[in-house]
Amino acid sequence: MAPTLEDVAKPQSMPSGPRNVLRSNDSASLWNCTLSPGWSREESDILRKALMKFGIGNWAKIIDSQCLPGKTNAQMNLQLQRMLGQQSTAEFAGLHVDPLVIGEKNSKIQGSNIKRKNNCIVNTGANSNLGKPTRDEIKRRIQQNKQLYEISEEEWNNIKLPKLEDVSITYQL
Repeated sequence: MAPTLEDVAKPQSMPSGPRNVLRSNDSASLWNCTLSPGWSREESDILRKALMKFGIGNWAKIIDSQCLPGKTNAQMNLQLQRMLGQQSTAEFAGLHVDPLVIGEKNSKIQGSNIKRKNNCIVNTGANSNLGKPTRDEIKRRIQQNKQLYEISEEEWNNIKLPKLEDVSITYQL
């Protein structure tokens, strides 16, 4: 007998019970599923526009817009990191920026003090040997990035996002 969609949709490694119900912000990879739907070029472009429209890290607004059905906060955040070319997104929190502009700049940064993991800068601090930046340093960086990269309010208000009607997930067995 062929497995049903219900059988496939529930990760096999996830134990049953009320604490292990898949929630809207769960990523299948968090439950050790080997299959991941990934990101198409179209979905990545939609996320880019949504980040420009709603601001970096405003996942609830992106989810509410229904432009990326089925995508979780964790999936969107990881894709954002890939676009920015850096793991820390705190210095862009709430800013309406084009992540690909920053990613292009980050791809050209070189030096012996630059650490990368999966092609993303791990620590972008001016004094990376000091470790985690302070709250004041993050606030300073947000202000600096706002001046350098933020698009105009008129531009972000005019961004139109599609509503993907097809929310079905294709599973390959």
